[in-house]
Amino acid sequence: MGIELKNPIIIGASNLVLDIEMAKKLEDAGAAAIVYKSLFEEQLHLEAAELEEELHEYDERNAEMTSLFPEVKHSGPRAHLIALKKLKDSVSIPVIASLNCLYDVSWVDYAKNIEQTGVDALELNFYSTISDVDKSSQQVEDARIEILKKVKAAVKIPVSVKLSPFYTNMMNVVYRMDKNGADSFVLFNRLFQPEIDTEEEELKVPYNLSHKGDNRLALRFAGLLSGNIDASICSNTGIMDGDDLITMLLAGADTVQVVSTVYKNGVIQVTRMLEELSTWMKKKGYDKIDDFRGKLAKKNVSDPHAYKRAQYVDYLMKSKEYLKKYPVN
Repeated sequence: MGIELKNPIIIGASNLVLDIEMAKKLEDAGAAAIVYKSLFEEQLHLEAAELEEELHEYDERNAEMTSLFPEVKHSGPRAHLIALKKLKDSVSIPVIASLNCLYDVSWVDYAKNIEQTGVDALELNFYSTISDVDKSSQQVEDARIEILKKVKAAVKIPVSVKLSPFYTNMMNVVYRMDKNGADSFVLFNRLFQPEIDTEEEELKVPYNLSHKGDNRLALRFAGLLSGNIDASICSNTGIMDGDDLITMLLAGADTVQVVSTVYKNGVIQVTRMLEELSTWMKKKGYDKIDDFRGKLAKKNVSDPHAYKRAQYVDYLMKSKEYLKKYPVN
């Protein structure tokens, strides 16, 4: 996005960075930037409704009382902005805000307010579940692009777009957003999916950390997009160790975002990943990351079938050969 980073590891949006001391520890461990937890307009509406209900819970308790509590304006957005500015003032590495709204005007208004905190960039978290059967994929994509254009026109800081993989043609969506001003793409958003508790017969939402191997879809698209768009590429989901970091850089990613591996392994994991990257570079004779970034992107490999369906066909063929050699009883 035009922001100079000391290394490719960014701490993704999560509860980790709500604690200033934890954010400082992540900086000390080597994190190059921090994405602050997303501001969700939907959550703010819910909090406002709950606050209003609590304030008026005892309105009719006494016939002479019209209100037990004074009117209080909901402080959700303001509290978020204050916390965001506090984080920005507490660390020396770049801080990126994250935003998810319901309405076009909200995207623009919140983006303007967020910019005033002094953050280095803004991430548009385009996470939503489309449940309208009469809404076409074109309508969904066009709406997202319009939001991007309006936000870009309203702020001066770089704007990144965080996408889920569930678009009809991801390459076309990214291409169109790239042409409409996106400075970076975070691929992909790890969506929280519901489960059903069969004993209680109710829906539940599990704590959805990623695992080793979950990075393969992001790796594929990093390889496909590298060198084909102007925006930078940030790979996300399932990047657990130094090897995962290296694979993303070889595929063409500029940076990565990590969260789950810090929850699982502690802050020290950031340091370990950087050490593993440094050791590997020395072993391979690379002086800087740009010496090998994108080396295995689609545009730089000789195999015409790389990153395409033919990989799957080749895998099936090899699987048959393996079963002939080692039959299953």
